Amino acid sequence: MKLKDIFLPLLLLASLVSACEKGPSDLPNILWITSEDNSPLLGCYGDDFATTPNLDQLAAEGFLYTNAYANAPVCAPARNTIITGVHACSNGHEQMRSAYAKSETIRFYTEFLKSKGYYCTNNSKTDYNTGPIDLETMWDQSGNKAHFRNRGKDQPFFAIFNFTTSHESSIHKPIPSDQLRHRPEAVILPPYHPDTPEMRHDWAQYYDKVEDMDAQVGEILKQLEDAGLDKNTIVFYYGDHGGVLGRSKRFLFETGTHVPMIIRIPEKYKNLYPASNPGSKVERLVSFVDLAPTLLSLIGIDAPDYMQGSAFLGNYQRDEPGYVYMFRDRMDGRYDMSRSIVDRQYRYTRNFNSNRIYLQHLEYLWRAPSMPSWEEAYKNGQCNEVQSRFWNTKPVEELYDTENDPWEVNNLAGDPAYAQRLAVMQAAMKRLGASMKDAGYIPEADRSIRAADMPIYDYMRSEMVDQKAIMDAAWLASEANSENLDHFIVLLGHDDSAIRYWAAQGLLLLGDDAGPASIDLENAAFDESWNVSIVAAETLYRLGHKELAVKAMNRVLDCDHPMARTCALNSIDNMDGTAEEFLDGCVGILSGYETLNRQYDARVSKWLMEKWKVDATSLGVEFNW
Repeated sequence: MKLKDIFLPLLLLASLVSACEKGPSDLPNILWITSEDNSPLLGCYGDDFATTPNLDQLAAEGFLYTNAYANAPVCAPARNTIITGVHACSNGHEQMRSAYAKSETIRFYTEFLKSKGYYCTNNSKTDYNTGPIDLETMWDQSGNKAHFRNRGKDQPFFAIFNFTTSHESSIHKPIPSDQLRHRPEAVILPPYHPDTPEMRHDWAQYYDKVEDMDAQVGEILKQLEDAGLDKNTIVFYYGDHGGVLGRSKRFLFETGTHVPMIIRIPEKYKNLYPASNPGSKVERLVSFVDLAPTLLSLIGIDAPDYMQGSAFLGNYQRDEPGYVYMFRDRMDGRYDMSRSIVDRQYRYTRNFNSNRIYLQHLEYLWRAPSMPSWEEAYKNGQCNEVQSRFWNTKPVEELYDTENDPWEVNNLAGDPAYAQRLAVMQAAMKRLGASMKDAGYIPEADRSIRAADMPIYDYMRSEMVDQKAIMDAAWLASEANSENLDHFIVLLGHDDSAIRYWAAQGLLLLGDDAGPASIDLENAAFDESWNVSIVAAETLYRLGHKELAVKAMNRVLDCDHPMARTCALNSIDNMDGTAEEFLDGCVGILSGYETLNRQYDARVSKWLMEKWKVDATSLGVEFNW
């Protein structure tokens, strides 16, 4: 046998392998257009009040996803989920906002794109909810001048354009009614909003801003077409979460998590079509955790094992997930832990702080004129039962038929006819939370102290965490069942601080029925874990043991951990603590900062002083924010 008879087949095989690999000329360009803070309030989604011709046209040329969701109802945790392909609550980045370290196991999707030769640009949001990031390594260009036109010759691109036009802040300053294009009197209000002039005006102004955003989308699409790139560019459009009027953004309802998503795929790549023809609707469940693996699938890369989403396009497409998992924890200075899952018809939500009202005061949310008007209408007795319920404490469980009750006002959790559905979704939520090692089950301050310098993603996967035991304690506590009293007392002595925390939380939710645990709570009020101490002190305060509770709570206000202080201030507000008891602690917090604006304990201290009608300037405190 001659040498050529041996090597020729090998050379032919090598050439075939090479031909099958995607080179730069074969790779699709990918354009992502995102808009901030909007639900599917678009004409193509059936909203007749919306004026969105460019997005409607994009939907006619592409595929409209009817069941697309943000995994978090607020921007930074949602963006963290997108950039990593891992639920932010699994990364330990679910708090809004946070700066905890990213695990080295987790890689941002741009690293994979750049390995394939993509020119990656971001215009221009970089709020990934992590510690410091090397943006120059992450992006070829990031900022308000970043553009796909700056790439090298024949280089494929991945470009993001993030429009803030429809952001919540767009309704903070009212536009005169006679200048609005959408008429306030024509607004059809959701059933949970009272009919106030401010509410109608904010809704109308918001629709104007969505129309403005639509025009910006049209401009980018025209730039793509003018450059002759539309025939080889896959275009994604989606909203970064729901919003923006009260009870949408930040809340685990459809109005906070259901987003518009449209994907236009050129005929050149028709093998990627998710349905037979452009202009079709796609009912598959998709969420932000699926975007990174889908990107990789489109460029011929199978997602790494750590990614938790399912690719829904490309060579490595996976089966549709049974549920989308969603999470809410701290929103700025307000703690309120809830988890939610949805399928194509139902939403199940578990509220782990059911003693908190839905609409806790949040300074940024209250900048919209509609929020003070809603609060005033409630206080004046002008709200019906549905409109009033968000100013009251929450049920432990919520179950909604989102297909037949899109505004989610009819809670089916207590209906025997839905008991089986409830049980199935309870089990699914537990299973999903355990599989992703949801870090939110350990309270924030306690978790950051326990993990120390270790990224929380890594810490949750270490031998130092018994995830099952912690989750079991959390679910038991949230039941608010007095039959568990003795068990909670036992758990107050557990070695794991997170389990002690949930034992204290369980007693707090029992109210007066927790009285027999008073002695145990007195010890817990001075626990080495700040979070255990806070909840035990709040419980004692409510049971009438105020002197000891105030001493324990002020001890936390004087500690060196800002998130422990923030948590304590939340409890003080919720239990209606007085200025006489806690003013010195608030002033001490405010005096400890040179710059107050981004300090959440300072924000809640300011709110408490306003609630107590304390003249801050007389105490030497100046607010310049």
